[in-house]
Amino acid sequence: MAKPKHGRLTEEENYDRYYWFAGGNFIGAYKGLAALPLSLLAALVVILSNGMPVWESYASYYMGGYAGTYSSYLLIFIFSALYAKFMDSFGCATAVGYKLIDWFGKKNVILVSVLITSVLTYGGVSLFVCIFVVGLIMFLLFKEANLPRHLTVACLVIGSSTYTMTSLPGTPALTNIIPTQFLGIKMTAAPILGILCSIAMFVMCMVYARLQEKKAIAAGEGWTYPAHMNTGAYEIADRSTLPAAWKSFLPMIVLILFIIIGGRFISDSALLTVAAMLSGTILVVLFNLNRLKGKSIKQLLGVGLNDGISAIGGLAAVVSFGTVVQNSAAFQVVVDWVLSIKMHPYLEGIFSTAVISGITGSSSGGLRLTLQILGENFIASGCDLEVLHRLISVAAGSLDTLPHAAGLFLVLSYLGLSHKEGYKHVFWTSVAIPAITVLVAAGACILLGI
Repeated sequence: MAKPKHGRLTEEENYDRYYWFAGGNFIGAYKGLAALPLSLLAALVVILSNGMPVWESYASYYMGGYAGTYSSYLLIFIFSALYAKFMDSFGCATAVGYKLIDWFGKKNVILVSVLITSVLTYGGVSLFVCIFVVGLIMFLLFKEANLPRHLTVACLVIGSSTYTMTSLPGTPALTNIIPTQFLGIKMTAAPILGILCSIAMFVMCMVYARLQEKKAIAAGEGWTYPAHMNTGAYEIADRSTLPAAWKSFLPMIVLILFIIIGGRFISDSALLTVAAMLSGTILVVLFNLNRLKGKSIKQLLGVGLNDGISAIGGLAAVVSFGTVVQNSAAFQVVVDWVLSIKMHPYLEGIFSTAVISGITGSSSGGLRLTLQILGENFIASGCDLEVLHRLISVAAGSLDTLPHAAGLFLVLSYLGLSHKEGYKHVFWTSVAIPAITVLVAAGACILLGI
């Protein structure tokens, strides 16, 4: 039988092909295959199984996604990495970590890490920036508490990809902004429901994190540094050699305030982030002029900026794969099927948003695509649009972090973890718990007639 042409596969064949390349991608990520070769191989599976022209698909779709990622995020990444490098090199990140331990104790490093990340992301700092700001501080906290590094990903995901991204009223995350553009409601929609969902997710996530902490301690697990990391900054024999605490905290505080307040005047988020990171970097230097001896600013600039280029490569590769997927016949068939299922508007919104977010590996992408097609239907249904807004926002933050999610590769790479080492924490805190929360919330709203 002749091979079907692109776009002419039967519906059953399209489902089979989607499940095949999705499963293959999951396995590749879990086995530790790097983002670039994984994305190239996975894209080839998609191209061949969908009868797409090979070279044209790589040249147009794959490279379009790759170049688009660099165009959108390169400046953000390199200047965020530069800030992190200066904080590390001048000892500021280490000083902040030690001061937090003085205040809260070694027994509370998980809670402290979660709260720092939560404050940053609820204040408008994106995950891509947050990882550079808090990653080094978490390393010091976990090293002092002698907790295994794989738990750091749980803290980062809990604080950035659950309640601060989807359910807290007024959060500046895209998952809270997009529904307002289609449904005509405010970012503070359904505040009571949002707060209740936030409390539920926070409590369940912290219970999970504490249980994993106890399990790790009982198993004799302890801190290990990422491979090829310069450990000198974390092995401090005399803390008096570190910068003063206020000199270390102030650049970070100014950076956060710059993003929060500057967002009212600067509409370009990339410009806002770069300006904030540069401000923070300059303050690190100005407050530590007495520590310049023996340091090469030229070398720090080169290494810091190059760190950003290294970080964005994996993200671009996974986004490129997603671009190929979204241009395949299988993708469109699966999306059409998901959007064709009729049920209660709340359940329809949750199901459609979660599944499409899972396919695209993007909460904002899943929300936008769902609302582009079903937005008018939701408005005409007569359901409470504020409740719908909150439910679909939480749903978007569930299946979006399956193993092929682009941001996940960045987070795990920065923390020096493989999918095998860290993904189980991501699954429970950012997939299972949000999914449970939104299903219970939707069921309660339907039963109560809200």
